[in-house]
Amino acid sequence: MVATPAGAVRGVRDGTGERHRAIPYAAAPVGAGRFSPPAPHPGWAGVRDGTRPAPTAPQPARDFGRLDMAPYFGPGWVPGDEYLTVDVHTPAADGGSRPVMVFVHGGGFVTGSSRAALYDGSAFARDGVVLVTVNYRLGIPGFLDLAGAPANRGLLDLLAALSWVQDTVAAFGGDPGNVTVFGQSAGATLIGGLLATPRAGGLFRRAIIQSGNGTGAFTPEQAQRVAAAAAAALGVEPTAEAFAPIPDERFLAILPALAGLDLRTSTAQDPLAGLSPFSLVLPVQPADGLADGPAADVDLLIGTNTEEGHLYLVPQGDLESTTEAGLLTVAGRVHADPESALAAHRTARPGSTPGELRSALLGEALFTAGTTRMAQAHARISGGRTHLYSFGYRSTALGGRLGAAHTVELPFVFDTADAPRLHGDTRLLGPGPAPAGLAAHVHGAWVAFARTGSPGWAPYDPHRPLAEILGGRPPEGGGD
Repeated sequence: MVATPAGAVRGVRDGTGERHRAIPYAAAPVGAGRFSPPAPHPGWAGVRDGTRPAPTAPQPARDFGRLDMAPYFGPGWVPGDEYLTVDVHTPAADGGSRPVMVFVHGGGFVTGSSRAALYDGSAFARDGVVLVTVNYRLGIPGFLDLAGAPANRGLLDLLAALSWVQDTVAAFGGDPGNVTVFGQSAGATLIGGLLATPRAGGLFRRAIIQSGNGTGAFTPEQAQRVAAAAAAALGVEPTAEAFAPIPDERFLAILPALAGLDLRTSTAQDPLAGLSPFSLVLPVQPADGLADGPAADVDLLIGTNTEEGHLYLVPQGDLESTTEAGLLTVAGRVHADPESALAAHRTARPGSTPGELRSALLGEALFTAGTTRMAQAHARISGGRTHLYSFGYRSTALGGRLGAAHTVELPFVFDTADAPRLHGDTRLLGPGPAPAGLAAHVHGAWVAFARTGSPGWAPYDPHRPLAEILGGRPPEGGGD
């Protein structure tokens, strides 16, 4: 049992430490409160049960074709009002002063939760780190830009969770002065947003961005286009007042109507290539707004996988079925000059099939280009506090075709790569065993970074932009 400022929490102890689950960091977002800033939780009397997982944010089911992504997405929507919660896995709630790592899940801004099996914190607790995993608002309640509601409510949730960490983590044996916030995919993009947010100052000391996009925010004009489409599908005005009485089930039901919206404008392409109708909504991209936030005082570890786009093509059979016409369509969605962009990719990857070029286009647009821009911008203002990686281990899933796709690094970061649920032809890491020592190396680098600000390799130099290669060969066109 742990005494926190809001009340006592009972967890469970096992061989790796103590787990305390479903601890609220904000009041339940219900009714009109779904479109308000997170409100303080009133606390509780007696002892709160922290032995069972929390409900999850309303979210749709996700299907990735032949690939079993259940360990990544978790159980989906588990209904319940009180889902703005954190899970804490600590070596011991003993008044120690251990490094704290706060993980923000991905899922395209519409799915995911701290309940996903991939985010097991046992290895972090084993290695002396207090791991906190966060649930936040998703989809329409979290990110739809509505008149009368604050923008980026999911990001506001993360600020509230980090404030909770500052106030509470010492009770779980963590050091509030040594907090590393890290995330993957949409979670990583949100961390980029935190780095450019003035209110985030003092809430964390270090950040890790895994396959995020420093240029992945929607412009206000793009966000208004999504809001208009959602309002039309619901038959109401695009205002918080009109959306407040609508149940979450209805919000989920209209998501297919928002898929594939053309978000290209006279000033911007679609930063998410049509894969999600939700993102941060900002007038300036996070990579271009770092001077407005705490980024200059924050150590940053940032990188991508070498075949990110394979996740969106291989499980569905699209790597083989993509035509030249389909390739040009994708290029037109993410590039103002698609012909020139395709020509550059053909030069860099001679002999590639249309599907392989499509994967490269998606990987660059969704992750690599924005990551490079973020790394360069951070290195300029932080004085050598940026570290870059490139994860290249190729999963043998789906007949060996999945490769170093989006999400493949996660089992190595959490040191769970030997888990049976990740192995088999249709599972994330494929039928064979994970390479010996790779999980220990990657996980160890993340822990070292959280302790010291260095993962074990030289800082990024914009004048000699080389990445530390983890688990594979350098990507085509660069690398050390």
